[in-house]
Amino acid sequence: MNKPLDGKRALVTGAARGIGREIARSLSGAGARVALNYRQREQEAQALHQDISKAGGQAITIRADISRSSDVDSLVRQVTEAFGGIDILINNAGIAYPKPIEQITEEDWNETVDTNLKSAFLITQAVLPAMRAQRWGRLVFLSSVAAQVGGVIGPHYAASKAGMHGLMHYYAAHLVKEGITSNVIAPALIRTEMVSNNPRAKPELVPMGHFGEPEDVSSVVLMLVQNSYITGQTISVNGGWYFT
Repeated sequence: MNKPLDGKRALVTGAARGIGREIARSLSGAGARVALNYRQREQEAQALHQDISKAGGQAITIRADISRSSDVDSLVRQVTEAFGGIDILINNAGIAYPKPIEQITEEDWNETVDTNLKSAFLITQAVLPAMRAQRWGRLVFLSSVAAQVGGVIGPHYAASKAGMHGLMHYYAAHLVKEGITSNVIAPALIRTEMVSNNPRAKPELVPMGHFGEPEDVSSVVLMLVQNSYITGQTISVNGGWYFT
């Protein structure tokens, strides 16, 4: 039986854990071949690879620090050699180090912006030529409610996530006639390791009164990559924390 993403090739950055892991599983379950990018968590990435393979899917794992252009070039080259191209890019990789305003250093700022924002720019630029040549592509950026309300991590994190919205809007506006859609998903307090490690992330912050699940985000990803008439949008998966 045919699946909705049969024949499509996806790259998920930061795929070893949390939201990225669930997105990769969902894309594979829908028929896509999935490249799993990770930076440090090799054991988790390999475990995910095994899970996808056992379920009958196709995946590869590639270690790369996508805040470095040389690593990005190597990553895209390896995925292209393995799959023949990249149709779907999920910009999910990110870090979050909660700190009080007065303790945030220039080093904190640079690391957060490089990992969360610069990486999304570098890898999107690297995959776009092939997407434009085939006149089909899906760009999805994983932002945060912090881009909309400030959040509970810090200004370095909020700014890095807000920048993703600007990237998304530019690509959406300029690629709309080339078969390439570009959208942001802005989650809030999804039950992941990142949220669990932040003592200020409490369910009471969310009007629904509880954390979301990674599946709440991956289901939106599946909707966006299958839809050809949604572009330039921010989909807020936040339990009612922020209304647009």
